[in-house]
Amino acid sequence: MVCFRLSPVPGSGLVVLCLILGAISSYALELNLTNSKNATCLYAKWRMNFTIGYETTSKSNKTVTISDLGNATYNGSICGDDQNGPKIEVQFGSVFSWTVNFTKEKSTYLIESISFSYDTNDSTTFPDAKKKGIFTVHEPVAFRIPLNDIFRCNSMLTAEKKDVIQHYWDVHVQAFVQNGTVSTKEFLCDKDKTSTTVVPVTPTTLPSPTTTPAQKEKPEIGSYSVNNTNGTCLLATMGLQLNMTQDKVVTVINIKPNTTDFTGSCHSQTALLRLNGSNIKYLDFVFAVKNENRFYLKEVNVSMYLVNGSVFSIANNNLSYWDAPLGSSYMCNKEQTVSVSGAFQINTFYLRVQPFNVIEGKYSTAQDCSADEDNFLVPIAVGAALAGVLILVLLIYLIGLKHHHTGYEQF
Repeated sequence: MVCFRLSPVPGSGLVVLCLILGAISSYALELNLTNSKNATCLYAKWRMNFTIGYETTSKSNKTVTISDLGNATYNGSICGDDQNGPKIEVQFGSVFSWTVNFTKEKSTYLIESISFSYDTNDSTTFPDAKKKGIFTVHEPVAFRIPLNDIFRCNSMLTAEKKDVIQHYWDVHVQAFVQNGTVSTKEFLCDKDKTSTTVVPVTPTTLPSPTTTPAQKEKPEIGSYSVNNTNGTCLLATMGLQLNMTQDKVVTVINIKPNTTDFTGSCHSQTALLRLNGSNIKYLDFVFAVKNENRFYLKEVNVSMYLVNGSVFSIANNNLSYWDAPLGSSYMCNKEQTVSVSGAFQINTFYLRVQPFNVIEGKYSTAQDCSADEDNFLVPIAVGAALAGVLILVLLIYLIGLKHHHTGYEQF
């Protein structure tokens, strides 16, 4: 944990801010505000990411996913006083800012609203944005929580307005902390009260990709790519089959490439491929660099409409699939399963991906998955066995031939 001690903020006393560094693609943020008596008055920890859509100068649409929150600052966060309620203000560099406002009632407090601002003047994040300026989305929330309870929501919360999608999970927050002690009594969000959908799943380890039998006919193979100012920066070819379980009902959907749109973004340490269609709001594959010499699939986010009209949403930012050296591609012709959660898996067919260091829009040399390597060894082993049998037969024949000649010499 890295802690920052800032100068006193009027009306809030001494402010102590702590940031717990998490994974590359999503950080756990923790904020502890103290008053003039050095007593905690507001406490919060949470995870979040943002996806922003914008129009380019060429009149195409692009999206940018912001999940690397390691440069967060908290200027403007206050405990509140008689005139102003508590407020959390978070800045991510000079491009993004995020604000949560709280209000107090007699026996409850409210998470009143959330605002998110982004600046398309930043040429690094929005290099080809048609509209330049600072844009803000304001989302009324009105979560009402008992005054001495801490609000908890481990499940995914999604706020979607205009061109911005906000995801929050692992949320713990208590405004108006009583007597400087954060409560142990939790007030759960509705999703955490429902046992059938608990997301995101963040296990410490996940099983390696394994081959599984197809649950229905194989999907069509689609080719996808992402471009930036330097040309093609991400390539993906694969057949995708989505398997989801909701209320004990299993649904299997094959992605149809000819009716699926794709966008994404490329950065030095992360890359995003986003698919969407008529019933899929978004299916995100987030890749990351590890140890400066390899890449892997780090995160999958999905939100889609089911036949009954409900929305199915899952996110997992702690995956470890499709690992290969930078400068190469990852390939697996056999069926694989990416286990995003107990309720959602993705089967892939004839997979090949390269999210970094694409040269002239073409795949680099591929690293095969273990399943393909095992299948490659089978014909070698069979061939070697056949060769051994042939050699043995030849030796027996030669020995027999020698004995045959010896028999003639005796007459």
